[in-house]
Amino acid sequence: MPTNKQRREAAQRRLQRQLERRSEVARRRRRNLALTATAVAVAVVVGAAILLTGAFRGEDTGAAADPTASNSAAATTNSDGTVRCSYTPDESGNGNLEDVGTPPSPEATPTEGTSTLQMSTDQGDLTLTLDRAKAPCAAASFTYLAEQKFFDGSPCHRLVNQEGFGVLQCGDPTGSGSGGPTYKYAEEVTADTTYPKGTIAMAKTSAPNTTGSQFFLCFVDTQLPPEYTVVGTVDDAGLKVLEKVAAGGIKGAGPTGDGAPAIPVTIKSMTVAG
Repeated sequence: MPTNKQRREAAQRRLQRQLERRSEVARRRRRNLALTATAVAVAVVVGAAILLTGAFRGEDTGAAADPTASNSAAATTNSDGTVRCSYTPDESGNGNLEDVGTPPSPEATPTEGTSTLQMSTDQGDLTLTLDRAKAPCAAASFTYLAEQKFFDGSPCHRLVNQEGFGVLQCGDPTGSGSGGPTYKYAEEVTADTTYPKGTIAMAKTSAPNTTGSQFFLCFVDTQLPPEYTVVGTVDDAGLKVLEKVAAGGIKGAGPTGDGAPAIPVTIKSMTVAG
């Protein structure tokens, strides 16, 4: 029969094992919580990219663009400071594309100054200032499409309103999220490209060289990988329009927190003002 001393020692050993098990459980719990928090943070950033990836040509299985990689379709600079843009035919077979030709004189695209567009919507007017120096090919394409009345009568089909990711996406005449012109072109980005409040940037698929007509307007500082061409800025009056639409919420928001704006937005006209 064990003595009292032996029973006390056995009890102490059992208590020690219990304390060790509890410590291990607590350690695992802290580790799992840290992993979960990291996964959520990564998911927010990845989810943001997914929301804009494949934005205007439907499902896409291409690799994500690498802004540091060599890009054979990127614009080349001419001796006079202009650039040679490459607008290539979209041969994806997408039936939602509209043929309006391509921007004229792409071999000598200006890289100085700005282009001003007046975006008139049923929720208010926005002034868009396009920066030819920062994104000459995107600015030229955007201006050309406005001149062709490509955007007139088109809905802004997607709203995202999350902390660190707030955009209204427009530029698809079909409103399906897969429409655009019958041409595409290369992204104009660097590793330092960011998307602060007031930014106008071009949407694309997950594959490189797939910029078209769709664009998004940032009404908050938006965290995205540097894969989407920043083409310009929206004015303060336009930001107020965006904030009003954002406050109205999202119609049928999916699990990723995006969808059609509950306050519908239709571009009545997009005109070149200067």
